[in-house]
Amino acid sequence: MSKNTRIFRCSPEQVFEVLADGWLFPVWVVGASRMRDVDEAWPAEGSALHHSFGVWPALIDDSTTVLEWDPPRTMVIKPAGWPIGEAKVTIRVKRRGAGCVVRIDEEAVAGPGSLIPGPLLDVPLHIRNVETLRRLAYVAEGRAVPLDTLRE
Repeated sequence: MSKNTRIFRCSPEQVFEVLADGWLFPVWVVGASRMRDVDEAWPAEGSALHHSFGVWPALIDDSTTVLEWDPPRTMVIKPAGWPIGEAKVTIRVKRRGAGCVVRIDEEAVAGPGSLIPGPLLDVPLHIRNVETLRRLAYVAEGRAVPLDTLRE
């Protein structure tokens, strides 16, 4: 299982505002390329996002279903893009001072990816999720404070 952590300069509630907006999914998820639809009930448990991943012309239609929604602490989703397979992604957020710590755990649970030994699969997942957390931080922090205060 790949595990990534990043400190965000915003509140857990502001992170969950981004997660709650299904149309923003391809903005922060590496590999998601376009949105096709967002269930009206998103992000309620059992609701889904309908998106594609990859690069044209090699796009695969995918859907991501919410398994758990407990803002501002936890979101668990199941991306499913066959023939590649399915994953379980857990996002946990904990307040830390004026900001928060966001952790993303990802594991392949079905399909060809689940047959790859964990240590081998964790390397590309870890690299991808470093960027995923960076993008999520940019969006959540950008909504939280004026951008010029983020520059160091």
